[in-house]
Amino acid sequence: MIWITGLLLTGLLAMFYIYMRRTRRRNEPPLDRGRIPWLGHALEFKNDAAQFLTRMKQNHGDIFTVCVAGNYVTVLLDSNCYDAVLADTHSLDLTPYAQLLMERIFSLHLPNHDPVSEKKRVALYFKEPNLSQICISMQKNLHFLMTSEITQETAEWKKDKLFSFCYTLLFKAGYLTLFGTANNNSATLTEVYEEFRQFDKLLVKLARQTLPRDERRIASSAQERLWELLCPAYLIKGAEAQSWLQTYLVQLEQLGLDTNMQQRAMLFQLWVTQCNAGPAAFWMLGFLLTHPEALRAVREELQGLKHPLSKRENTPVFNSALNETLRLTAAALIVREVMYDKMVRLSSGQEHLLRRGDRLCIFPFLSPQMDPQIHHEPEKFKFDRFLNADGTEKQDFFKEGLRMRYGNMPWGTGSNLCPGRHFAVSALKHFVFMILTRFHLELCDGNANMPVVDTSRYGFGILHPAGDLEIRFKPRE
Repeated sequence: MIWITGLLLTGLLAMFYIYMRRTRRRNEPPLDRGRIPWLGHALEFKNDAAQFLTRMKQNHGDIFTVCVAGNYVTVLLDSNCYDAVLADTHSLDLTPYAQLLMERIFSLHLPNHDPVSEKKRVALYFKEPNLSQICISMQKNLHFLMTSEITQETAEWKKDKLFSFCYTLLFKAGYLTLFGTANNNSATLTEVYEEFRQFDKLLVKLARQTLPRDERRIASSAQERLWELLCPAYLIKGAEAQSWLQTYLVQLEQLGLDTNMQQRAMLFQLWVTQCNAGPAAFWMLGFLLTHPEALRAVREELQGLKHPLSKRENTPVFNSALNETLRLTAAALIVREVMYDKMVRLSSGQEHLLRRGDRLCIFPFLSPQMDPQIHHEPEKFKFDRFLNADGTEKQDFFKEGLRMRYGNMPWGTGSNLCPGRHFAVSALKHFVFMILTRFHLELCDGNANMPVVDTSRYGFGILHPAGDLEIRFKPRE
């Protein structure tokens, strides 16, 4: 018993020594270790990253280093220098952190995995002529699901929760488009969605390794069932030639992965491709429903249009409302491991040294998206924020007289740019267009407000709400 106590004390003393040993070197960013040895600011970061990093920015400026559970993380919030910093893929490596998350969340180990090369391969598939084909397929699947699942016996008003309504339809349509095979049926599709939602609800805790035992059992059960449903041997039989699914399955075989790892890789891709569309649609429709002026302006613009994505159609109001929705809800963190000491230059001309062994974190949600010096009243939804006075698309944003490279960065930047962004925008716009033009849609409570965000989801793509909105709908005559 005494020796166990001794070991614990030795470990605590070692942690305290490591914590106290870290000091700020010349040219390094301001250092904030927090009050708790080793743990540092981990709890604040986990509970509400946006609030915590906003406070750190107010205290230290656009670049600072914080201690988070034994790791030292340098946070960069000067959006005009993001591209230049991320371009140095020699000093800043995506791979270690990406592999860490894949193993924690998906129990997936990909030997010699190169996320940058992987994104380039995916980007090639989501370009023309494939892009047009998969967008058309997505539109057909959305039409099929709306016809078969929500317009049956709906002469009267039907009620639903908006988040569930959006997530269900867009997930199923996306699954049919990218993972669908001749073997699909309605029951299987519903089961995949339900198991996915169980898994997705616990994903953040999986990433942070904070799952209690009972939730760990739920997550494991959902994972195992999804692995079965995403079995490559089952999917490949019904996959269309040259489809995204077939292309990806062939790639997994070429990597020499066994069946178990292929199943886990399929779940990883399912989450990457399907986790954001449903939540984004919820926010856009929710903002429109709770802002009557915005809903009226978008509906007026869409009136008489056959398709909002046609190059012949001009929908600046619709586009602005979508960009504003993404500005308020796209909150991914861009993380790199610092492999070598690196000097970064801010817009002000100041230079700061990134230390080898630390992590670099970039958070576009705070800068430029929620920066009050770029966007007036950034916390408010303003459907016309991305419109000029003459009704054209607004592209120029300024901060203290300096033109910003970006006023909005929902899809990332540089090597971190989402390769499927054009497909995602197409799916989202088509879904909202169909709902607004083919259905009567309204809030059950006309005085309802948008729910607050689930602050634990900062860093993991489109935010989720902490509540929901009750809606009712019926087809237009």
